[in-house]
Amino acid sequence: MIIHIKNMVCGRCIAAVRGVMEDAGLHPERVNLGEVVLSEEDLPEEVLSRIDDQLVENGFERISDRKARIIEAMKSKIIEVIHHNGQVNLRVNWSEILSSSLHYEYNYLSSLFSSVEGITVEHYIIQQKIERAKELLLYDELTLSEIAHLLGYSSVAHLSAQFKKVTGFTPSALKKSRAQGVRRPLDKLF
Repeated sequence: MIIHIKNMVCGRCIAAVRGVMEDAGLHPERVNLGEVVLSEEDLPEEVLSRIDDQLVENGFERISDRKARIIEAMKSKIIEVIHHNGQVNLRVNWSEILSSSLHYEYNYLSSLFSSVEGITVEHYIIQQKIERAKELLLYDELTLSEIAHLLGYSSVAHLSAQFKKVTGFTPSALKKSRAQGVRRPLDKLF
């Protein structure tokens, strides 16, 4: 049985959801961002209700609607590629990545995302990239040029322009100020 979970954005989320499932006496075979694969085939409604309560207490939510599952899977894939991809250049073809991993035409995915979320997939990707740029800037281990390359920007100027448009200040200003509170939780972006 596959259960889809909203708001899973990191390794700690995976561990927390695995814990909820195990505490309910279930046997998760695999837990990924946004998804739990259980060895159980079917669950009684009272077990699902208990799981729902525990998930909500931990800041998650079980998704039962097909369109919501697709959107959550899109978000999880985008977060996975941008935030959990290691030191790999993100100059990628997003339409190809999303359509091949979700098995839907990109036009359908893009329209669905925009109609439900109120922003385009491209805008969501930009927000995630800028959040990753903030993280990398505050770690102060890479130059702005290296960050631009890592995130797939054609130049530092392009990254800086998008950064300023999204955050209201330049990457250099953030780096100099070491501004506290400028990072936002990944599941709260938009």
